[in-house]
Amino acid sequence: MLSNAVVLAAVLCLVVLSPFAAGIRTGPGRITTNGDGGRNEFSKLGPFMEAPEYRNGKECASSSSANRESFDPSLVHIAMTLDSEYLRGSLAAVHSVLRHASCPENVFFHFIAAEFDSASPRVLSQLVRSTFPSLSFKVYIFREDTVINLISTSIRQALENPLNYARNYLGDILDRSVDRVIYLDSDVIVVDDITKLWNTRLTGTRVIGAPEYCHANFTQYFTSNFWSDPALPGQISGRTPCYFNTGVMVMDMVRWREGNYREKLEKWMLLQKKKRIYDLGSLPPFLLVFGGNVEAIDHRWNQHGLGGDNLRGSCRSLHPGPVSLLHWSGKGKPWVRLDEKRSCPLDRLWEPYDLYNKHKIERAKDQSLLGFASLSELADDSSFL
Repeated sequence: MLSNAVVLAAVLCLVVLSPFAAGIRTGPGRITTNGDGGRNEFSKLGPFMEAPEYRNGKECASSSSANRESFDPSLVHIAMTLDSEYLRGSLAAVHSVLRHASCPENVFFHFIAAEFDSASPRVLSQLVRSTFPSLSFKVYIFREDTVINLISTSIRQALENPLNYARNYLGDILDRSVDRVIYLDSDVIVVDDITKLWNTRLTGTRVIGAPEYCHANFTQYFTSNFWSDPALPGQISGRTPCYFNTGVMVMDMVRWREGNYREKLEKWMLLQKKKRIYDLGSLPPFLLVFGGNVEAIDHRWNQHGLGGDNLRGSCRSLHPGPVSLLHWSGKGKPWVRLDEKRSCPLDRLWEPYDLYNKHKIERAKDQSLLGFASLSELADDSSFL
């Protein structure tokens, strides 16, 4: 048994070394609760079904998942946020990754949970474990006071959620042994092998990779206060910045930490508080810091905008070309529209991964052969719209 002095030293080490987050559990493992209290608490979040078990094939690197830790070199690391509002989307995203991964047991999830969410991080962790009993994961408690005073108003209140800014702090939150990570938003579905995205090479000194959209009007993401300032536009001179969506990124965490990129993002957020230079939430600082120096990834890995714009959330079609990841960025979320019986056509592609309700799962099973076949075909069908 550990002495009180050892326990105290461990706690002090956690506080000193991790001012932005604290890890609370890692998997696989079993849920432990005090009586039925914990189970009753997380059951209030909704009846989630246990996902199927997805196992590695013979070609996968062999390692005992029961003893897997985040520093295992065979792992694919994925970071996502986890909260009560987007929980259903997060679990569907995880399900989709595992369903299509060539080596699903080699995927390790890093979930960032808000300290003051209506569902505690520990309860969210228990719910993830009950839904994915064999999943390798860790939940980190994000200290919202880290960023709350840096957030300015946005065109949509949801964009002001402190958890939207957790990606800025991944270099501080994640274990130092994690030197590379894929960041995914909670409103995505992966319909291809995530290893293909993981294997993206970040050339030169590039810190992040993402699909870029150079036809988009980059200037519209910043206000006249920015463009009329005699010094600010010069901050991106010499670069050819393109728009990219921060909901899907491959990130080199060694270069991120060495380059102090969290501080660079915070610098723009501080300026925004003094002089409003943009209207969108966490995206513009990324555009200013990384625009023109992003490793371009195939557009198939972020078919974004399926949630419509930030005001109306109207239905949209896919961009031309093959699809490996669907992203419901924008106001409309598929689980909300499906429940309200006002779904868009593409929301039906999200539904087979939904683990929320038993009768929906049974219906998805009945359609699984057709549904999953259609989704898999997206990865190679350039004519699908």
